[in-house]
This record gives sequence, structure tokens and C-alpha cells, in this order.
Amino acid sequence: MTSILLCLVVVGMLVQSRRVQFEPNVSPYNADTSSWVKGARVEGDYQLHLIVQIRIDESASNELESIFWEVSDPQHKNYGDHRTPEQVAQILRVPEERISKVSKFFFDQGASKVELSPQRDVLTLSLSAHVAEKALQIELYHFSHIEWHKVKIVRSATSYSLPQEIANDVTIVGELLQFPLLKSKSLIHLNNGVGSWPNDCESKSMCRGHVTPGVLVERYKLSNTTAVATNKMAVAEFQGQYFKHADLEEFSTACHRNVKVDTVIGGNVEIGGIEAELDIEYIKSVAPEVPLTVIYMGQFSLLKWANQIVANASSPFVHSVSYGNDEAQQTGPEYMFSCNTVFKKAGVQGLSILFASGDSGVCGREGCGTLTKKFHPDFPASSPYITAVGGTNFVTANIGYETAWAMSGGGFSDTFDIPTYQAKAVAGYKANPKANLPPQSMWNNTGRGYPDVAALGGTKAPYCIAAKGNWVGVAGTSASSPVVAGVFAKLNGIRIKSGKAPLGFLNPFIYQNPDGFQDVTSGRNDDGRKYGFEAIEGWDPATGFGTPNFEALSKLV
Repeated sequence: MTSILLCLVVVGMLVQSRRVQFEPNVSPYNADTSSWVKGARVEGDYQLHLIVQIRIDESASNELESIFWEVSDPQHKNYGDHRTPEQVAQILRVPEERISKVSKFFFDQGASKVELSPQRDVLTLSLSAHVAEKALQIELYHFSHIEWHKVKIVRSATSYSLPQEIANDVTIVGELLQFPLLKSKSLIHLNNGVGSWPNDCESKSMCRGHVTPGVLVERYKLSNTTAVATNKMAVAEFQGQYFKHADLEEFSTACHRNVKVDTVIGGNVEIGGIEAELDIEYIKSVAPEVPLTVIYMGQFSLLKWANQIVANASSPFVHSVSYGNDEAQQTGPEYMFSCNTVFKKAGVQGLSILFASGDSGVCGREGCGTLTKKFHPDFPASSPYITAVGGTNFVTANIGYETAWAMSGGGFSDTFDIPTYQAKAVAGYKANPKANLPPQSMWNNTGRGYPDVAALGGTKAPYCIAAKGNWVGVAGTSASSPVVAGVFAKLNGIRIKSGKAPLGFLNPFIYQNPDGFQDVTSGRNDDGRKYGFEAIEGWDPATGFGTPNFEALSKLV
């Protein structure tokens, strides 16, 4: 009897130990290259919220993709036929058995709550660090940023695993391993602007020579549009980037623009943050008539944010995000493909998502390196299912032609192929001798090209913002993205007022209507290095099709 019992216990241990390791394509944490410093182990009772992406069958995934392109293409008969989250669940058809099996595992491990998304393909787990470490066989640590000392995140220093019996039912558990890029402090305070235009924030002398709301109105030919009750826009903020109502009020008074936040999801603390207040003040400078939602999350979690906006049946139609990393810094293609699945759900539901293209030129956060000398494309900017926004400078000290900003992210994806909507534009760029292409060994000739469009964001004339009780100048594609998002929010208002659906995924419309943008034909995004991509006539991987012309776009929607 004893020997039989021992045998059963051993067998049970063997079954329990059969786990599948989810290996990243890069080291989860490298102290030599990371901007994050590993601190103490996370306390066992520390509460976590993790996203589990349940596997979608290939047939359902293909159907989602097909519908995504149909409803996003202005030339298709089903353009604008967007679906609800519940209708997306019917497209995905995730088997109930699969959902139950994965949910049961985490409940059995000790999760306090397991919530299923409306599309029935994502679980949100509430659990303690002790439970997470046991369930996923990981070690969780607190990490702090080397420049932004108050910003803390929790990550695993090791890859994770799942029992064999559910591993095939899970695509990814995130975000356990990704380390977000935070803007360098050296780029934040740029108080010298070279512009010779009048200062429309006239009570603030610091704004002289900077980009202000009036500069955008003139350059991008903005005009007043009527507010539409159902039309909304949003910005995403993370890691202590709050806003201060007093800052927004001061900006509104000084710059003669009604800047206010209508809805907050995730909470706010009245301390202000440069990134958040840049986003808010300038998306509202462009589209003051469109109600604004701020979606806040303490930890940067792209999957959590994306799944949250698609789970909300009344989600704003336009979302601007100024955060991202390099493709090489993701934990593998599965993570990026999981993000793409959520982006496709967003497009099917009629949402437009815009991401800043990054502020490190073609070399990305990783740098080009001394041995491989390879460009590093940004993600999610390189995703074929979102709209990437690059940055420009004015050519002279006057409001007029723009040139590519040397630090603006752009190039070609190492992970995603060229999508159909941009195939002709990308081929035209590569065939143009003026492109003066960098050595082929440095970039992927078959990858998705980005950005799609651009807006002012360079250091020549920074944006003037009210933040944390002060007035400062800020540069980066973090400014470009909310500006372009505001333009498309205004365009949605025009469409909705005339009885049309919102634009949804923007890129097919953009690539079919290049005349709606002001072409940028000079500059290169080399970030001061030997190689980069040239801005030339037509689409290019430095500025896309150029910067918005609202007057022209309003006639095209």
C-alpha cells in the first residue's frame, strides 16, 4: 500500500511539472542595456492585474481579418459597417471549453477574480504576486527608471511557463516582460523656440517662437466644426502621467483655447505631468469641440489598454498614444501579433488608433549598434493595423513648409509584411532615385513602412505647454500624434453629422487620399548618424504622406 501511494504521488508530481516555457526572443531583463533598475522582490500580497490572451482558432482569426479590411476600405461596399463587441465575439467563436479550462487553472491557483472580455477571448486576472509566481513559475521584482526615479513598475526577471494541458489554449500572458520607453529628460525642457510668428499665448512670453494653438490652426488649415454628442476622442496615459486642472485652465486662458477633460477612466491625481498635459492641451487645441476622455493606467500595459478600449461599447472613436518600444524589445512575435488582434478588433468596432512613431530616428531605442549596424523599427508604430505619426520641423522660422525631423521614428518593420493599402506607395518610394536608400543590410525591404502621416514635433520650435505649474517647451512625436488625432476627430464629427459612420481604421482612407496632406519633401530621420530615410515627394518612411490639411480632408470624408 505504501509503495502504491508513493508511486501515485510521484506520478502526480511528474504530471504537475510538465510545463511549456514561453520563451522571449530577447532576454527579459538585461541590466547592461536597460533603462530600468531591478530592485527588491515583490511582496507576496502585492496585487497584480494580468492579461491572458486566449487562443483564437485560425478560421475565426481569418474572418476577423477579412471583416477588418472590408469595413476599413472606402472602396468596399461594407465600408463603415462596424460591429459591437458582442458581434465581434460571434466572429471569434472562442470555444467555451477553452475559456473554462484556462479560467479554472487560474482560479485553482488562487486568483481572486477572473474576468472575461465581451469578445470572449481575453481574461483579466486579479491575483497576488505569490499566486502569480506560483502559477507562472516566475520571479517578480520592483523596477525603477534611471531618470524618472518616481516611476515604478513590476516585471518578471525570468520567462514564464504554463502547464502543458492549457499552454496550447493561451497565446500570451502580458505584460510580464516588456519594459516601456520613457522620454529622456534631456528632450523635455526646450525653452528656446526660433519661430518668428506672433505669439498667440501673448500673456506668456516664454511661448514666443514656440508652436502654439494658433500655429497649428494656420499651418493645418483648421476651421471650426460643430460638436456632435456621440463624437469623442481619447488620449492614453501611464506611469504617473496625471493632469492638473489648474494647468489646463491656465493654458486655456493664455492661449485662447477651451481645454478641458470631459471623462477620466482610471483616476487622476492633481499633480500634473508633462506628457499627459502635452497630449491634452494640444489634442484639444486642434479639436476643442470634441469631448475628451483620458484613459489612465499606472503601469504601461499595451495589451491591457487596448483590450480595455475594445471592451467598452461606447469607447471614443479616436485614440492617441504617445508610448512605445522597439520591435526588438518585445518578448517575441506572439506578443506583437496579440496586440495586432486587438487592433483589428478596434478597427472592426470603428475605432481609430494613432501611435507616435518614436523619437530616436531609424535606430530606435536599441541604437544601430557597432557590429550589426541595423535599424530598429518601433512598435506599435510598425503595426499594419494602426496609424503611425512622425515628426517634422518648419524649414524656416516662418509658418510654412516642413522638413523631416532627424529624430523622428520611421522605416520598415522586421516583423510585418507590407500591407496591401501601402504597397504602391512603398514601391514608388523605393524606385525613386531621390530616396538614396541606406544599405540593404540595415533594413527589411519586405517590411511594412511607417509612419503613415506626420505633424510638427521637432526641436526647432517646441510646443509651449502649461505643466506642473510652469510653462515649458516640449518636442517629440508625442506632440505629433495628438495633433493628428485631433484632426481626425474633427473629421469624424463631419461624417457623423452627415449620417455616416466614423472613419475607423484610418490607413486605407489615408493612402487613397494623399491630396489631403501637405507633402514633406526634405530632411532625413538619421538622428545625426550616417544613414536614415529621406523625405521625398509622395509617401516616405520619414514623414509618411506629410502633414494634415484639414480644409482638403474635410472635403474628402
